[in-house]
Amino acid sequence: MSAAVLIAAVVGGGVLVLMRRLFPAKKAGKLLRYAAGTMRGKTVIVTGANSGIGRALSAELLKLQARVIMACRDRGSAEEAARDIRRKAGAEQGEVVVKHLDLASLGSVRRFCEEISQEESKIDVLVNNAGLYQCPYMTTEDGFEMQLGVNHLGHFLLTHLLLDLLKTSAPSRIVVVSSKLYKYGHINFDDLNSESDYNKSFCYSQSKLANLLFTLELARRLEGTGVTVNALTPGIVRTRLGRHVQIPFLAKPLFYLASLIFFKSPLEGAQTPLYLTCSPEVEGVSGKCFANCEEEELMAKATDDQAAKKLWDVSSRMVGLTD
Repeated sequence: MSAAVLIAAVVGGGVLVLMRRLFPAKKAGKLLRYAAGTMRGKTVIVTGANSGIGRALSAELLKLQARVIMACRDRGSAEEAARDIRRKAGAEQGEVVVKHLDLASLGSVRRFCEEISQEESKIDVLVNNAGLYQCPYMTTEDGFEMQLGVNHLGHFLLTHLLLDLLKTSAPSRIVVVSSKLYKYGHINFDDLNSESDYNKSFCYSQSKLANLLFTLELARRLEGTGVTVNALTPGIVRTRLGRHVQIPFLAKPLFYLASLIFFKSPLEGAQTPLYLTCSPEVEGVSGKCFANCEEEELMAKATDDQAAKKLWDVSSRMVGLTD
């Protein structure tokens, strides 16, 4: 046996053992089925809709005859995805609109919201889905640590600027995609922008905890408006989110095989956001987190009212908002 084959076997075996320890075998989830026309007349904005969960969700909404606004940084990729989901949606489908949105630029967020306010008479659902995972240290156009900037601050400003339209469209919904990895983070208010120290794993977890605290505080502020907001943790899904994770070359084939066994497909990962977008079961429900289409119990740090309010105030200052 050659040295390369031996190394591949050892590394690959280690990957499989690690995957088995970290991730239980995925449950065969039942795909949701809604009546054709369920979302007819509804306008839904999905950020990061050109790939992964966002693309799968957009495809399902199109089949349900929604007007889907795909809000994406890469317009070319989004146009290609839109063509593909149109082709597969069948004769009775909704409408797809592609819009440029770079959540790493507050200027882009503001321009996007101005266009939406001018062109759209209503928004029925806003799905804050786009995200970055464990990227090397870099900053947004406005100087924020990239994961915090895209995963939290960009969506924070986006949601704030669309709130008036969401309120006039009530009953309407906001859906926030978080992650179970929030459990490994905390909000480092002393160095929120990770200027003193950067740990890519911690920063991702911090941003996903921020998503949950944002949901908590936003729900409180939206009481009585007819606008609800709920978060979700989709589980481990085969998407491009992990593109910055370095995997040894020899282990890549086995890692791919393991992902087929242990990870959800994008369509499976899209079931909970689809549920929160469409289901009458969650009409009027707000401030909760869901996993596998069921309410999820969160750790205390994700339900801390004081931390949620403090994060809201800090985030407002960082993106240039005043209450």
